[in-house]
Amino acid sequence: MKKKKVNLRDIDPKEHKGEHSHDDGHNHSSQEELSNFRTYLPAIFSFVLLIAGIAIDYFDAFPFFKGWIRVVWYTVAYIPVGFPVIREGWNSILKGDFFTEFFLMSIATLGAFAIGEYPEGVAVMLFYAVGELFQNAAVNRAKRNIKALLDVRPNEALVYRDDDFVSVNPETVEIGEKIQVRVGEKVPLDGILLSDKGSFNTAALTGESKPDTIAKGEKVFAGSINLDGVIEIETTKEFKDSSIARILDMVQNATARKSKTELFIRKFARIYTPIVVFLAIGLTFLPYFFVDDYVFRDWLYRALIFLVISCPCALVISIPLGYFGGLGAASRNGILFKGASFLDAMTKVNTVVMDKTGTVTKGVFKIKEVVNTSTFAEAEFMQYLMAMEEQSTHPIAKAILEYKADGADLEATEVSEVAGKGLKGTVNGKTVLVGNKALMTSNSVEVPSETDSIVESIVMVAIDGKFAGYVTIADELKEDAHQAIKQIREAGISKIIMLSGDKDSITQQVAKELNIDWAKGGLLPEDKLNEVEELKKQPETKVAFIGDGINDAPVLAASGVGIAMGGLGSDVAIETADVIIQTDQPSKIARAIKIGRSTRSIVWQNIGLAFGVKVIVLILGAGGLATMWEAVFADVGVALLAILNAVRLQKMKWKDS
Repeated sequence: MKKKKVNLRDIDPKEHKGEHSHDDGHNHSSQEELSNFRTYLPAIFSFVLLIAGIAIDYFDAFPFFKGWIRVVWYTVAYIPVGFPVIREGWNSILKGDFFTEFFLMSIATLGAFAIGEYPEGVAVMLFYAVGELFQNAAVNRAKRNIKALLDVRPNEALVYRDDDFVSVNPETVEIGEKIQVRVGEKVPLDGILLSDKGSFNTAALTGESKPDTIAKGEKVFAGSINLDGVIEIETTKEFKDSSIARILDMVQNATARKSKTELFIRKFARIYTPIVVFLAIGLTFLPYFFVDDYVFRDWLYRALIFLVISCPCALVISIPLGYFGGLGAASRNGILFKGASFLDAMTKVNTVVMDKTGTVTKGVFKIKEVVNTSTFAEAEFMQYLMAMEEQSTHPIAKAILEYKADGADLEATEVSEVAGKGLKGTVNGKTVLVGNKALMTSNSVEVPSETDSIVESIVMVAIDGKFAGYVTIADELKEDAHQAIKQIREAGISKIIMLSGDKDSITQQVAKELNIDWAKGGLLPEDKLNEVEELKKQPETKVAFIGDGINDAPVLAASGVGIAMGGLGSDVAIETADVIIQTDQPSKIARAIKIGRSTRSIVWQNIGLAFGVKVIVLILGAGGLATMWEAVFADVGVALLAILNAVRLQKMKWKDS
């Protein structure tokens, strides 16, 4: 079967604006139908002539249908489907590539004509043409999936310039500019929501059909569709760095990265084809020296059958198509594989190592508990603490400042930072200390012993030299964190490990809550890398690491499969990783494993089907027990079945356990 490379860069995004009038859509549809009819016309013409010829032969309806009339009839039936293949074979020979499937099919069918097997010669080439039509339909379907993704690429942005919103190309919008998005329009660039709230369809980015409601100050991603009211966004990335541009680039580049299986089959086909040709020549002439009743025509016929059966079409077409389907299916589920090789690698993973913050937790600190031991009311106690924390840029300070305290805001003065300990200042005429136990101890403040058993991050407060209370700060688990660990285990992963830069007590608490096998906290980036390198030294251990931060980049690069959280994750982590979870949901890790396994399963089904049927019919053909019709099935029929099997990936659904 004819090898076709699907180069996604050849798909012109200008042709897919996503906004067509009804008439334009109708004209486009009519032109496509006409084009499809013209494509099928040669095969239909040959099929009608072939069936008519076979019927006349069988019923002997027309006595004159003999000799040169019969030859001309089948020749006319052969030309529409045979000439394009012969031309391709000839062009390949001119380029120095003799042993192609075109060459095999041309020799086999012309040989069939030479020994008078006209219907079989036409049938082989006709079914070859039908198989190619199926192949083209499958490839075009895959292309349409990518075109649908291209449709979500925004082509204009309403940016606020010179006291008005003007329409410009998204590529010209700079970071920090304000853009407006109306109902039903696509968000053109990544940014922060300036409006109070917004509802978005993020299906193109995440594969999730449920609308996503976002509050003021939260991230909005390019390619999302605004569902409710006019909103305003402050851009945080240029168009070329936006989420949708990144997805498109990854999907386009993924097809260029072949799996080892795919590369092996291509190399195998180039060695296999000339071997088949020489074996066919041997099958034609060598029996002359060993068989008493040697008949050249009979052995030539067997050799022609051998050539037809041996054509490696099913392998060289269905295997790349299978991987292509797997990549497309993953992207529709919010999972981006950077190449077919990582689909294969995902199937071999038996140990999952994960970061904590931003991977299984939200990476957003919240006040968990307020303990006030002072004479002040809680609201006033918190006013003192918040006045001090307003002077800090630490993430914990941000969490404290989100507390809603009644009463007038207080202001801190003479604030100084005590390195590694906290803050010292004056609030409402009182000396205030805010920080850790070391800060309290160094200022002779007695701290209750109960604080020693607290696992979470703790911020202590002293007012005028007396311990006034504390707040505990914790990072929230993601909604699907428990489900993610359960599904990873059900996917057959034998060991789950957590490595975190957060303090060990917090890491151990989260690991225990999620039922993770082993955990270690307080790690620097190089410590995480060393831990993974030690794991890799163990025989049969295949490691996947999941992370999201810049500090995870070294270990993402070193692991067997690096998986990055694509929404919250840093650009460095995303660039380094092999797989991107666009939804930031750890539960998608198990689905990525399932998609990889389904893809590999279908690829190996096709390899087994192709080789199994071909070997059986080759033996029958060499022994004179199979005709050209069985050869047609062994070649074209198996190729069709393999293509249809590969297409299943584009329809397959993977349910969460």
